[in-house]
Amino acid sequence: MRIISGSARGRKLLAPGQRFGDLIRPTSDRAREAIFSILAAKVVGVGVLDLFAGTGAMGLEALSRGALSAVFVDGQRSVVELIARNIALCGFAERATVLQKDLARGLAFLSAKQPVGGFDLVFLDPPYGGMLALRGLESLAGGNFLAAKGIVVLEDAAEAQYPENMGVLACFDQRRYGEAGFWLYQYT
Repeated sequence: MRIISGSARGRKLLAPGQRFGDLIRPTSDRAREAIFSILAAKVVGVGVLDLFAGTGAMGLEALSRGALSAVFVDGQRSVVELIARNIALCGFAERATVLQKDLARGLAFLSAKQPVGGFDLVFLDPPYGGMLALRGLESLAGGNFLAAKGIVVLEDAAEAQYPENMGVLACFDQRRYGEAGFWLYQYT
């Protein structure tokens, strides 16, 4: 697992070992590259939120490609420590914040951490097959977390189904890469 493009291009990230078991399911390099090709210039100069961050690869890729800042959130202490180590490996400590929060309890804690005007880009990658993805999408659509024209990239199992519209969010693209499905929503 590595950073694909930008200032940290080629940097190898620490991958989850056996001790993490099913806690982390990293997004493949191929899928990450494809998603960032779709996002293209929309990453430069933005505030990023990486929910259920795992290794932090999505947020780190965004920072490497020119995002101003990123907030990484995961519920497991060992996972948060792994994210912090990957941030340090990439040299992004001054532009990144890592939080250990139980995301099943909602996103209210974000109001103190979000940039003025909200997050421009959010990665939402909970464990596959549960209700956390839909609840996270509903929270993002119903809260004041997103900037105008903010984008949410939702990852779940390829066979999952998500609505075309969720409140103020409209799905503008959907992709499948192996077992992973991606739904890209934009604040309308």
